[in-house]
Amino acid sequence: MARQRPQLLRGLLVVMVCLLCAALAALGAIVAAPDAVAGLTGAPRRAWRAGTPATPPPAVLAAVGTSAPAPTAAGLAARLGPLLSDPALGGSTLAAVADATTGERLLNRNSGAAAAPASTLKLLTAVSVLHARGATYRLTTRVVSGANPGEVVLIGGGDPTLGAGERRTYADGARLDRLAAQVKQALGGTAPTRVIIDGSLFGPAAYGPGWDDDIFSSGNAAPIASLMMDSGRVPPAGAHGTSPRTATPEVVAGRAFAAALGVPPGAVVAGIAPAGAAQLGAVESPPMARLVELMLVESDNVLAECLARQVALARNQQATFAGAAVAMRTVLGELGLPVDGLALSDGSGLSRLNRVTPALLSEALLLAGKGARPALRPVFAGLPVGGYSGTLRDRYRSPTDGPGGAGQVRAKTGTLSGVNSIAGIVVDADGRALVFAFIAIGGADGVPPTPPQQALDRVAAALAACGCR
Repeated sequence: MARQRPQLLRGLLVVMVCLLCAALAALGAIVAAPDAVAGLTGAPRRAWRAGTPATPPPAVLAAVGTSAPAPTAAGLAARLGPLLSDPALGGSTLAAVADATTGERLLNRNSGAAAAPASTLKLLTAVSVLHARGATYRLTTRVVSGANPGEVVLIGGGDPTLGAGERRTYADGARLDRLAAQVKQALGGTAPTRVIIDGSLFGPAAYGPGWDDDIFSSGNAAPIASLMMDSGRVPPAGAHGTSPRTATPEVVAGRAFAAALGVPPGAVVAGIAPAGAAQLGAVESPPMARLVELMLVESDNVLAECLARQVALARNQQATFAGAAVAMRTVLGELGLPVDGLALSDGSGLSRLNRVTPALLSEALLLAGKGARPALRPVFAGLPVGGYSGTLRDRYRSPTDGPGGAGQVRAKTGTLSGVNSIAGIVVDADGRALVFAFIAIGGADGVPPTPPQQALDRVAAALAACGCR
């Protein structure tokens, strides 16, 4: 018996190795041939290969809330009503909650009334530009030959994510130093002597109508121009959010490009590219889907204004604040969204002249979640997550601001003095996906013990925690 034991152990070892090989082979089949596995499990087949998008693309929220029970209107009113009446929110709070699966309106608290939305307006900018330009569209910064030998013209394409080197705000943005390398190669033996900066796509750099006087000094935005680096941050640029800004973004970008070419700052001048000039180089922004994500997650005001101007260009309007407002309203109407009461002055929500209804914000979110509009799906990718990312990374963490919403609330926030808003999506305690939009008017910002921002967070957290039937 003692002599047979080693043979028995060897046999068991061989069996275990065979089973392990079989498991690895099965795992390889799942990774390499998902269609074959789909045939075994009854799942829909998808033409998928590494580096190739799924065909057909998966539906957003398709597996969320489709069979879970929906809350009732009475249940939501009973749970959220007292929270929406919190005195910290001021004299009036407008609210809309809808079922993300059916579109049924579950809570309507003056949701058709229009108010200043602050940065929740960026949701409408995102929907508009994704529909007008498409998720794969990129913004191009070009260089062409000038009228004289050695002159080069840097043409702004409206891409504020452009950077000048390794130290930049947007890690995946285009780079002026790489554009300069293309130009040097295209020029051959001709040394560049002068850089002409062409910012004519948007016209003169400008601040928005209805912006507070401290928008620039507080680091919330720079004047909007078609040629700028790092959304106008003063180089060397760093993190997202508020940051010192330049009042002359085109000049700063032109000088950074000149430095990469070896041209002195004094040889940078404003001008217009000659008609039919030969192209010497070009760099592209990340795709529109990524730009929208960047805009939403960090509430990037300058990026929002540049994307609003892309809507204007796509609808043959001037790339100005006014042209973008006209074009965005047109596109939202094309999508069948309720634009009654909508008044737009910018694309970022910094303007106090904007007027938006919670009904419009919630309907825009519902539309983005439908499989019929796949180009709008990046809206959800860009929504900050409560307690984890973007403008919500530091919210939903304390006992006073709805800690139950951490990881559950995905939303775009909006804050101006006297205005607080939030709009997004939650999956409630029963597993039902709900979209919501709340706009509080007249709240006293930062007044203890309950600032309006915390009061709104408690409403969204209660929605996430509620079955409310």
